[in-house]
Amino acid sequence: MKKSRLIAGAVAGLVVASTAACSTGGGGDSAEGLTFMFRGGEDEKAAYQAAIDRFTEETGVDVEVIVTDADQYATKLQAAIAGNTVPDVFYIEQANLQSYVNNGILMDITDQVAEQGVDLENIWEFGVDSYRYDGTLQGTSEGRLYGLPKDVGPFGFGYNKTMLEEAGIELPDVDEPLTWDEWLPILKELTTDTDGDGEIDQWGTGLNVQWNLQSFVWSNGGDWTNEDKTQVTVDTPEFAEALQFFTDLTTEHEVTPNPEQAQTMDTYQRFMAGEIGFFPVAPWDLSVYNELDFDYDVIPWPVGSTGETATWVGSLGIGVSTTTDMPEEAVKLVTYLSTDEEAQQTLVDANIQIPNRVDTAQEWASAPDAQPANRQEYLDIVEDYGRAMPAAFTYGAQWYDELWVNIQPVVDGDQPAAEYLAEVQPRMQSLLDESNAQAEAAAAQNNG
Repeated sequence: MKKSRLIAGAVAGLVVASTAACSTGGGGDSAEGLTFMFRGGEDEKAAYQAAIDRFTEETGVDVEVIVTDADQYATKLQAAIAGNTVPDVFYIEQANLQSYVNNGILMDITDQVAEQGVDLENIWEFGVDSYRYDGTLQGTSEGRLYGLPKDVGPFGFGYNKTMLEEAGIELPDVDEPLTWDEWLPILKELTTDTDGDGEIDQWGTGLNVQWNLQSFVWSNGGDWTNEDKTQVTVDTPEFAEALQFFTDLTTEHEVTPNPEQAQTMDTYQRFMAGEIGFFPVAPWDLSVYNELDFDYDVIPWPVGSTGETATWVGSLGIGVSTTTDMPEEAVKLVTYLSTDEEAQQTLVDANIQIPNRVDTAQEWASAPDAQPANRQEYLDIVEDYGRAMPAAFTYGAQWYDELWVNIQPVVDGDQPAAEYLAEVQPRMQSLLDESNAQAEAAAAQNNG
């Protein structure tokens, strides 16, 4: 689950196309085999091909793999739906689930999964419930299953252990998060001109507002909406304080690369080059980060006024098309990729995700040669303090995306956070109202 994958694309085109896609029947390739469409990098492609080859050996079911880059997936899936060539099995985003169900794209697999005897108690509850939907609410244990998790993606926080050791800085506690007031002096100490040419070439951190603000807001007592997701709540002192602190890291404290420096080399590349002290480290990064020339580890995110660390946990799902000619085999493929012990081990060995299986994950986290050493942090996020992204279980993400559209003046220090949030909340509320109205209408039509 790449970071760029997590904001759901517009589903309007999928909704329009779905009537044609579901009216003629005959999804997939033919009765001779299944088609499976997913996205990923080279490591992920190789791991999934190995798992699928084993599935074919065990079941005799051929699987044609259709793989795309992350940025192309939504467009190609939409084209498949429009052309009535929906793959038998395919990746689904949390924020698209309700639309796909209400428009007849995703098959209800609840009964087939139960018949296969899958032990869902041994799969992360967040992952399973992400693909449950009862016609009104998504993400609760009462809903029907319209997919199983491809993964759960806890968004961890890491640091360059070698950099801190060389600077003589005490290493962070893996159990007690740093407060913002404790973290900031460390960032300032790390931000320096290492080669003496008068230019800063090492920074304390370098975070992206769209993917990293959530932790700061949540740990400071703010949130995007109320509990039932009917009211936008970004225009609050808690949210404004978090956003202002986040932007001040660049504009006031100068402990992150400024926009000009970030254009020269983005912060992801700078962290891998050993130029940044603290940076997100998610499971999908491990295959790359484990080959870096410095030691790193994972710790809780720094905390605001609540004193409680917070971050998000995402997921991608695997679902079955309603038009498949091979529903039984398609569900078997989904359950195999999501829950089979050997298949999961293949994916975990490739360092592209944490295990879906709780027992396998516990063994993975406690391995004596674990890299990073504190793998347990990922399990703590999934099981304890991780939260779904604000738009994960709403009917589309336009209301959420609106926050980022004009946020750059805040990030650049040209507009106070509180002023911007007061301006943007009404626009977000209007879009959320539209989203909820569309959800109600679609659910009523589907139930009717």
